[in-house]
Amino acid sequence: MKKILLLIISLLMVISISQPANAKKKIKVAFALLWTIDDMGWTTAAYNGIKYLKEKMGDQVEISYTEKVLAADAERVFRKYARQGYDIIFGTTFEHMDPMLMVAQDFPKVVFEHCAGYKTAPNMGNYFARMYQADYLAGYMAGLMGYKHVGTVATNPIPEPIRGVNAFTLGLIKGLKKGKHSFNPNKVNTVVWLKAWRDPINETTLAETLISRGCILIRQMADTPDSSLAACKKGVPAIGYGADAAKYGASCTLVSTLWNWGPFFVKVVKEVQAGTWKPTPYWAGFEQNMIKLSSFNASVPKSVQKKVLKELEKFKNGEDNVFVGPIYDQSGKLRVKPGEKLTDKELLTMRWLVKGIVGNIPD
Repeated sequence: MKKILLLIISLLMVISISQPANAKKKIKVAFALLWTIDDMGWTTAAYNGIKYLKEKMGDQVEISYTEKVLAADAERVFRKYARQGYDIIFGTTFEHMDPMLMVAQDFPKVVFEHCAGYKTAPNMGNYFARMYQADYLAGYMAGLMGYKHVGTVATNPIPEPIRGVNAFTLGLIKGLKKGKHSFNPNKVNTVVWLKAWRDPINETTLAETLISRGCILIRQMADTPDSSLAACKKGVPAIGYGADAAKYGASCTLVSTLWNWGPFFVKVVKEVQAGTWKPTPYWAGFEQNMIKLSSFNASVPKSVQKKVLKELEKFKNGEDNVFVGPIYDQSGKLRVKPGEKLTDKELLTMRWLVKGIVGNIPD
C-alpha cells in the first residue's frame, strides 16, 4: 500500500510540474447576432470577427453564438448564456443595449460588451468603430476619379449613418477639388433613405431610381449588397459597405468599407484573462484596426489608390481631420469654424447634413 501511495504522490507531482505556471483558464465567450452569419453584411462581419477570435486564441476560448437575436428575444438569450457560465457575452447591435443592461445587473461576475450603444455598467462596456473614416476615404477615391453625381442608398436616419453620409461627401468634395474636376458644390451626393438596416427589394428599387435620375455611382450603406448589385446590372459602378460587395457578385464595386471586429474581440478576451478589463466606451478606427478597405477594383487607377492609401496611413497614425472646419451645412450655415474640430459627443449626436448633399433627414 505504501508503494502504491508513493506512486500516486509521484504521479501527482509530475502532473503538477508539467502544468505551465501561467496556465490560463479557458474563457467562455458568447455572441448574440442580429441576423444570420451569411447575411452578406452586418452579421457576416461580426461572424468574421468570431472566426478571427477563434483563429488567434485557439483552445484558450470556447465560443458559442445565436443567430437572429432581435430585441424581443435578446434578454432571454443573454440570460441563457449567463446561467450557462459564460465569462463574456457580446451583444452585436444597438437594440441589444437595454436587454443586456438588465441582465448585466443580475450577473455581476459576467463581462458584457455591447456594440453601437452608449450605456455602461460596472460589468458592461460598449464598443463601436469609426466607420466614417472609411466612408471619407471611399468618397475621396470617388472624387479623385471624377464622380460628381453620386447616389447614396442610406439606412436609418440616425447619427451613425448621417455621420457616414457627411464624411463620404466631405471626402468626395476633397477628391473632386484635388483632381481638378468641375462640379456643383451644392449637388454632389443625392441621398435617399430606406428607414431600415436591410431591405433588399427597396435597396434595389432606390438604386435604380437614383441611376434613372442621373447618378453615375451608387454608394451602398445597407447591410446587404443589393444596391451595389442593382448598380452593376445597370452598368454603373458602386461602393460597398460592411462586407466586401465584390465577393457577393457586385463586380462593379470600386471598393468596400469593412467592419473589422476581430481585433477588438481578442482584446477583450485577453483583458479578461489578465484581469485588466474595464467597462469603458471604446470607439476606434484605422489606428486600432477596427475598420478596413477592401481591395480596389482594377478600374481604380494606381495613382488614385496611392493617394487614398496615403490618407489611410494618416488615420493609422492617429490623425483624424475628417470633421475639421470650415464645414457648412446644406443651408449654407457655418457648422464648424475654420481650424476647429467636432467633438466625439457632437459626432455621436449628429443630426444635420453637409453642403453638397441633396436630400433631407426624414422624421
